[in-house]
Amino acid sequence: MLADSHCHLNYKGLAEDQAGLLARARDRGVTAMLNISTRESEWDAVIATAEREPDVWATVGIHPNEADAHPNVDTARLIERAQHPRVVGIGESGLDYYYEHSDRARQQNSFRAHIAACRETGLPLVVHTRDAEEDTAAILAEEMGKGAYPGVIHCFTASGDFADKALALGFYISISGIVTFKNAKDLQETAARLPLDRLLVETDAPFLAPVPHRGKAGEPAFVADTAKFLAELRGETVEQLSHATAENFHRLFAKTRA
Repeated sequence: MLADSHCHLNYKGLAEDQAGLLARARDRGVTAMLNISTRESEWDAVIATAEREPDVWATVGIHPNEADAHPNVDTARLIERAQHPRVVGIGESGLDYYYEHSDRARQQNSFRAHIAACRETGLPLVVHTRDAEEDTAAILAEEMGKGAYPGVIHCFTASGDFADKALALGFYISISGIVTFKNAKDLQETAARLPLDRLLVETDAPFLAPVPHRGKAGEPAFVADTAKFLAELRGETVEQLSHATAENFHRLFAKTRA
């Protein structure tokens, strides 16, 4: 059992060989994949893949870099599309101060709209945060005070302190292939101590292919390599970590069990 908790199966580089990459993932023991949307124009295709493939589910959301281009995607619009039986999460949403492709205030407003949709639907929030730890942590905590909602910090690369704050709010933390990189010592230290019952693994395919696939387009099959590295880092068997992270995936994204 392995769950790739975050991939982009409809992105260029994967969409052209979707059948092949799904077969390769299944051959390596991947039993669940979450196909993430980042802009409204993707929603139909992302959902269509999940309708077609029994081990693929979908999210609806607006990436923070796309916030300026989606002023009309509000909480109501997210809730409406989240009613689809194959949509199991909201996002990815959050804050990205690295690229600054969207105004920070618009990013924050969009982030809060996504959180409100999670609170209303009960679906988990998929959080993207880059160079925005302080504001991300503050918004997550402030919004949690208005009413609880579940979620995951995807492609975790933040500080150990941020990890502790996210865990204290009840969030899960998803580790990508970055953990296999030689220069990821801080991330490795944090990943080694995360509680097993809050841990997920992901590829963020087609990005961030893990060692030994650096330089290639990422694909869901590679989550097996990240899981193997992570298990060794944590002193667990691959079977233990794979089973636990898959169970965590289905517990968090509970609609996948419907």
